[in-house]
Amino acid sequence: MLRCMRQLLLTLAVLALAAHAAAAQDGNVRKQDPLPIDSEMRTRTIDGVLKLLMDNYVFPEMAEKMQAAVRARQEKKEYDNVTTGQDLAKALTEQLQEISKDKHLRVNCNTEKRQKPAGAQVGQAERFRTMARMANGGYQKVERLPGNVGYLELTGFMEGDIAKERAAAAMNFLSGTDALIIDIRRNGGGSPRAVALVCSYLFDETPIHINSFYHRKGDRTEDFHTLKEVAGKRYLNKDVYVLTAKYTFSAAEEFAYNLKNMKRASIVGETTGGGAHPGGMFPVGDHFGVFVPTGRAINPITKTNWEGVGVIPDIVTTADKALDAAHQKALERLLANANDITRRLIEEDLDRAKVARPAVATKDR
Repeated sequence: MLRCMRQLLLTLAVLALAAHAAAAQDGNVRKQDPLPIDSEMRTRTIDGVLKLLMDNYVFPEMAEKMQAAVRARQEKKEYDNVTTGQDLAKALTEQLQEISKDKHLRVNCNTEKRQKPAGAQVGQAERFRTMARMANGGYQKVERLPGNVGYLELTGFMEGDIAKERAAAAMNFLSGTDALIIDIRRNGGGSPRAVALVCSYLFDETPIHINSFYHRKGDRTEDFHTLKEVAGKRYLNKDVYVLTAKYTFSAAEEFAYNLKNMKRASIVGETTGGGAHPGGMFPVGDHFGVFVPTGRAINPITKTNWEGVGVIPDIVTTADKALDAAHQKALERLLANANDITRRLIEEDLDRAKVARPAVATKDR
């Protein structure tokens, strides 16, 4: 039970971090009064952040570089004029990311005090369960597009019964379509186990090694495979397209990276954010926290990951045009390979929906 709670908290902490980062970029973070800090709190916070990095960051040598850079700034008294916790968190985040190039690494500050450990986990778990329910497990939209193309929008890779039930319902609905578009343009990440679940629907029952994570703690590697059993209908021997955007991050990138390298899907849209280091949120005093990447992804095919470079699409276009581009490509292939009856039915469906037919001269080779 405790292990499940910790996993739930970790999964949704990643989602919350990604949402916070995206909101910060858009200027939509929930407003709060600044937290006044003095010299003692500033020093204590910096010391706490650096100790957590030295003890936990996936690359110890990079932690040393980050510590050296921050200490050099301290010696120059660069932090002496920082008078709010929010400004300190912002400065540390920018400076640590400048050295590490790690977009997962982030310091935050809340003016309100953190809950004490005794009741914090239970309260957070309940809050996150409610979030998962209201987010429908990340399954935002399921639809049949003209030409019998399926569409699934996933806004988060969440674990738990809600997500498993929604996955089965979505894939059962989509099983009758002839091509599938999976939209992760608004997906900021989540759990690698949830990624494995969705990937499992696109392969047969034979487990396939799709990704690994190396964890600094314990010097161990954790492998992830597709599942032998799933609750819904599998989607086999049909084209799959994955829509991406600059916002697509973390576990959502893993999903696209897995399918691209296994040649199971075509990626359509923009290069993704470039975050391949899993980790967790560590408290620093009563008001601060730092998300420390404690591991790194290792793809079994490429032997590397998407950190810092993102997942590069097969079909490059802007995020707002990705759905139309994927739909047109799916229709082109369906029409090129259809018999006369199926082609006529597709064309009639497109006419009713007033969707432009792609030009198809010959069968796809």
